[in-house]
Amino acid sequence: MNKIAVFVDVQNIYYTTRDTFQRQFNYRKFWLQLSEQGEIIHANAYAIQRSDDAQHKFQKALKHIGFNVKLKPFIQRADGSAKGDWDVGITIDIMELAADVDTVVLLSGDGDFDLLLKKVAEKYQVTTQVYGVTALTANALINAATEFFPIDNTLLL
Repeated sequence: MNKIAVFVDVQNIYYTTRDTFQRQFNYRKFWLQLSEQGEIIHANAYAIQRSDDAQHKFQKALKHIGFNVKLKPFIQRADGSAKGDWDVGITIDIMELAADVDTVVLLSGDGDFDLLLKKVAEKYQVTTQVYGVTALTANALINAATEFFPIDNTLLL
Protein backbone atom coordinates (compact mmCIF):
# COMPACT_ATOMS: atom_id res chain seq x y z
CA MET A 1 0.00 0.00 0.00
CA ASN A 2 1.14 3.52 -0.83
CA LYS A 3 2.48 5.22 2.31
CA ILE A 4 1.75 8.94 2.42
CA ALA A 5 3.15 11.86 4.42
CA VAL A 6 1.24 15.15 4.38
CA PHE A 7 2.61 18.58 5.24
CA VAL A 8 0.25 21.57 5.37
CA ASP A 9 1.42 25.17 5.34
CA VAL A 10 -1.79 26.31 7.07
CA GLN A 11 -1.21 30.06 6.73
CA ASN A 12 -0.47 29.77 3.02
CA ILE A 13 -3.56 27.66 2.34
CA TYR A 14 -5.76 29.92 4.46
CA TYR A 15 -4.75 33.13 2.72
CA THR A 16 -4.63 31.78 -0.84
CA THR A 17 -8.08 30.18 -0.64
CA ARG A 18 -9.52 33.23 1.12
CA ASP A 19 -8.03 35.70 -1.34
CA THR A 20 -8.96 33.71 -4.44
CA PHE A 21 -12.27 32.10 -3.52
CA GLN A 22 -13.38 33.92 -0.35
CA ARG A 23 -13.84 30.43 1.11
CA GLN A 24 -11.98 28.06 3.41
CA PHE A 25 -10.17 24.84 2.56
CA ASN A 26 -12.03 21.63 3.41
CA TYR A 27 -9.45 19.59 5.32
CA ARG A 28 -11.84 16.72 6.01
CA LYS A 29 -12.70 16.26 2.34
CA PHE A 30 -9.01 16.53 1.45
CA TRP A 31 -8.15 13.82 4.02
CA LEU A 32 -10.81 11.48 2.63
CA GLN A 33 -9.66 12.09 -0.95
CA LEU A 34 -6.02 11.48 -0.04
CA SER A 35 -6.90 8.33 1.94
CA GLU A 36 -8.12 6.78 -1.29
CA GLN A 37 -4.52 6.92 -2.60
CA GLY A 38 -3.05 4.96 0.31
CA GLU A 39 -2.30 5.04 4.02
CA ILE A 40 -1.53 8.40 5.60
CA ILE A 41 1.24 7.61 8.08
CA HIS A 42 2.42 11.17 8.81
CA ALA A 43 0.25 14.29 8.68
CA ASN A 44 1.52 17.59 10.01
CA ALA A 45 -0.30 20.91 9.89
CA TYR A 46 1.90 23.91 10.65
CA ALA A 47 0.10 26.91 12.12
CA ILE A 48 0.64 30.07 14.09
CA GLN A 49 -0.51 30.06 17.69
CA ARG A 50 -2.96 32.80 18.51
CA SER A 51 -5.00 33.02 21.65
CA ASP A 52 -8.49 33.14 20.23
CA ASP A 53 -11.38 30.68 20.32
CA ALA A 54 -11.72 30.35 16.55
CA GLN A 55 -8.09 29.23 16.23
CA HIS A 56 -8.42 26.74 19.07
CA LYS A 57 -11.57 25.29 17.49
CA PHE A 58 -9.84 25.02 14.10
CA GLN A 59 -6.77 23.31 15.59
CA LYS A 60 -8.98 20.88 17.48
CA ALA A 61 -10.81 20.05 14.24
CA LEU A 62 -7.49 19.37 12.47
CA LYS A 63 -6.44 17.05 15.29
CA HIS A 64 -9.78 15.25 15.12
CA ILE A 65 -9.28 14.64 11.38
CA GLY A 66 -5.87 13.11 12.07
CA PHE A 67 -3.34 15.91 11.75
CA ASN A 68 -0.51 16.53 14.18
CA VAL A 69 -0.78 20.29 14.69
CA LYS A 70 2.52 22.07 15.15
CA LEU A 71 2.30 25.59 16.50
CA LYS A 72 4.71 28.50 16.45
CA PRO A 73 4.08 31.68 18.43
CA PHE A 74 2.66 34.69 16.65
CA ILE A 75 5.28 37.47 16.72
CA GLN A 76 4.16 41.08 16.51
CA ARG A 77 7.05 43.39 15.62
CA ALA A 78 7.46 46.89 17.01
CA ASP A 79 6.65 48.38 13.58
CA GLY A 80 3.26 46.60 13.57
CA SER A 81 4.21 43.88 11.09
CA ALA A 82 3.89 40.22 12.02
CA LYS A 83 6.07 37.15 11.66
CA GLY A 84 5.08 33.53 11.61
CA ASP A 85 7.00 31.36 9.18
CA TRP A 86 7.21 27.56 9.22
CA ASP A 87 9.35 27.03 6.09
CA VAL A 88 12.38 25.67 7.94
CA GLY A 89 10.27 23.45 10.20
CA ILE A 90 8.37 22.00 7.24
CA THR A 91 11.64 21.41 5.40
CA ILE A 92 13.23 19.59 8.34
CA ASP A 93 10.19 17.36 8.81
CA ILE A 94 9.95 16.49 5.11
CA MET A 95 13.66 15.64 4.99
CA GLU A 96 13.34 13.44 8.08
CA LEU A 97 10.10 11.67 7.13
CA ALA A 98 10.45 11.24 3.36
CA ALA A 99 12.50 8.06 3.83
CA ASP A 100 9.47 6.39 5.51
CA VAL A 101 6.98 6.94 2.69
CA ASP A 102 6.22 6.53 -0.99
CA THR A 103 4.48 9.88 -1.45
CA VAL A 104 5.15 13.32 0.04
CA VAL A 105 2.19 15.69 -0.16
CA LEU A 106 2.72 19.41 0.38
CA LEU A 107 -0.12 21.90 0.67
CA SER A 108 1.46 25.25 -0.12
CA GLY A 109 2.04 27.62 -2.97
CA ASP A 110 5.40 28.81 -1.64
CA GLY A 111 8.10 28.56 -4.30
CA ASP A 112 10.78 28.24 -1.61
CA PHE A 113 9.88 24.55 -1.41
CA ASP A 114 10.83 23.72 -5.02
CA LEU A 115 14.42 22.66 -4.22
CA LEU A 116 13.17 20.59 -1.29
CA LEU A 117 10.78 18.59 -3.46
CA LYS A 118 13.44 17.99 -6.09
CA LYS A 119 15.88 16.82 -3.41
CA VAL A 120 13.53 14.36 -1.67
CA ALA A 121 12.33 12.95 -5.00
CA GLU A 122 15.94 12.35 -6.02
CA LYS A 123 17.25 11.10 -2.68
CA TYR A 124 14.31 8.91 -1.62
CA GLN A 125 12.62 8.16 -4.96
CA VAL A 126 9.30 9.42 -3.60
CA THR A 127 6.42 10.85 -5.56
CA THR A 128 5.84 14.48 -4.64
CA GLN A 129 2.43 16.08 -4.82
CA VAL A 130 1.59 19.73 -4.37
CA TYR A 131 -1.88 21.08 -3.66
CA GLY A 132 -2.21 24.81 -4.15
CA VAL A 133 -4.33 27.60 -5.58
CA THR A 134 -3.10 27.74 -9.18
CA ALA A 135 -2.96 31.53 -9.52
CA LEU A 136 -1.03 31.86 -6.25
CA THR A 137 1.28 28.85 -6.49
CA ALA A 138 4.82 29.47 -7.71
CA ASN A 139 5.55 27.95 -11.12
CA ALA A 140 8.84 26.65 -9.76
CA LEU A 141 6.93 24.64 -7.13
CA ILE A 142 4.43 23.30 -9.67
CA ASN A 143 7.29 22.24 -11.94
CA ALA A 144 9.27 20.64 -9.10
CA ALA A 145 6.38 18.40 -8.05
CA THR A 146 5.72 15.02 -9.61
CA GLU A 147 2.04 16.00 -9.60
CA PHE A 148 0.24 19.28 -9.02
CA PHE A 149 -3.37 19.35 -7.85
CA PRO A 150 -5.11 22.70 -8.12
CA ILE A 151 -7.30 23.63 -5.17
CA ASP A 152 -10.71 24.41 -6.57
CA ASN A 153 -14.35 24.35 -5.49
CA THR A 154 -14.24 20.60 -4.87
CA LEU A 155 -11.87 21.12 -1.90
CA LEU A 156 -13.51 24.20 -0.38
CA LEU A 157 -16.16 24.68 2.30
